[in-house]
Amino acid sequence: MAQLHVLKVFVGEDGAGGNPLGVFLNGDQVPEEDRQRVAEDLGFSETVFVEDTNGGRLRIFTPVAELPFAGHPLVGTAWLLTREGFEVRALRPPAGEVTVRSEGSITFITGRPEWAPVFEEIELGSASEVEALEGPPEGHELVGVWAWEDRGEGTVRVRVFASRFGIREDEATGAHAVTLADQLGRSIAIHQGEGSLILAEPNTDGSVEIGGHTKLGEVSEYGG
Repeated sequence: MAQLHVLKVFVGEDGAGGNPLGVFLNGDQVPEEDRQRVAEDLGFSETVFVEDTNGGRLRIFTPVAELPFAGHPLVGTAWLLTREGFEVRALRPPAGEVTVRSEGSITFITGRPEWAPVFEEIELGSASEVEALEGPPEGHELVGVWAWEDRGEGTVRVRVFASRFGIREDEATGAHAVTLADQLGRSIAIHQGEGSLILAEPNTDGSVEIGGHTKLGEVSEYGG
């Protein structure tokens, strides 16, 4: 049986929100041909299988597909590896090397917009309009809907709908944060879902750093 850590990633300032994440630190205990089925069974927006804890090599699966890059799985896995005593300077998902750093209790990773899925972007006039949505805009399978909360302060209200990956609405989407910060060309604080907080800042080399708080939910033996 493989040990499963369940985390909440991008937890808000008041402890609310956070996107659930499943992490198998000994991912090699789950046969490669079974990983998609396991991710579907768990039902998290993403599940991570770490193949090399020292080298940071890992794979990421949604309930329906493998992803080369995703933000909240990388932030959460970096936090967990550090908590477990590993020195983590970079993670290595299929997309490429992702640098890692910590600042106090916040874990940051750096990714590139071209690694992320192509999100359709819909800007609305106010945060209240974003709040009022009852689901994704018609015909959109992978879309970020957003509005400024305070343009001067750089705070943004976001909701992300990702039915293409088997996720009706995502609680916190790091890959979308990477692309939105790149599009806006400035640092932003994203309030997403029921209470999640993502910090995002573009770098001069075209990459984007994202970060947030992670909490451990539970640890269990998975034999599904």
